Amino acid sequence: MSYDVTLATEQPATTAPARSKDGRRRKVGTLRITVGLSVVAIYAIAAIFGPIFVKFNPVHTDTANRLLPPLSRRADGSLALFGTDQVGQDSLAQTMQGARVSMAVGVATLILAGFIGITIGVLSGYFGGWLDAALMRLADIQLTFPGILLAILIAAVLGQSVTNVILVLAISGWVTFARVTRGQVLATRNREFVDATRTLGAKTWHIIRHCILPACTAPILVIVAMDIGGVILAEASLSFLGLGTPASTPSWGVTIANGRNLLTSAWWVSTIPGICLAILVVSLGVVGDALRDRFDPNLKGV
Repeated sequence: MSYDVTLATEQPATTAPARSKDGRRRKVGTLRITVGLSVVAIYAIAAIFGPIFVKFNPVHTDTANRLLPPLSRRADGSLALFGTDQVGQDSLAQTMQGARVSMAVGVATLILAGFIGITIGVLSGYFGGWLDAALMRLADIQLTFPGILLAILIAAVLGQSVTNVILVLAISGWVTFARVTRGQVLATRNREFVDATRTLGAKTWHIIRHCILPACTAPILVIVAMDIGGVILAEASLSFLGLGTPASTPSWGVTIANGRNLLTSAWWVSTIPGICLAILVVSLGVVGDALRDRFDPNLKGV
């Protein structure tokens, strides 16, 4: 009887610190997700609604108000909140348009790359055999090329356009989705509930749709949250090099490239969109890292 009492009194003392630590870790993770998503939401609202109220014409010039610093007044009395560039265009309008283009490219790229990668990962992991070997060797071949160099090569061949940028980044980014999906499918396809569904006579597509794909949802969401910042940064890099969006379609990369020769005299032309890009990428990285900590079972005890 005394042995049982000792266990009853000692067990809460050993588990309480662990529970408290898990609770603090979960609160910190929730705070990171909330702050990161709040920043991303502000950017999304500015990208969607900003260009409606702040018009921008990429071919319009206003030489009378060129290179005005931030918070300056134009000749007509209006406020240039972010200043103007070398041809008198409003930097705030350029930044909002750039946010719309860059975020749209990032979302569209991940949708296309995710569709390709998830399809290949499911086929490879579920059916196995020669199909698995062939698809994974294709993924290994692509992984031998640095992602940004492969994107530059393809972009140089296809030319400048928003559609080409999406295709380029999707082609160079599907491997991550395929690898993670394949691993999740291999861990799920022989589980008891999948075998039970198969025993009841369910078809292959029914098993994949109702048993396999739901198990892949959490890791895929983590990949999306962690990769979208890198995709936006890659789009800005291609546009900065003149291989991404054309000059008539303002993105952050184009805007930064246009002001790189004015850093000593008009720093705001490149610096402001560069800061906006950095804040968005860091916020997306924080959200992705917090989601990884929450959903990755290997990190539960860390």
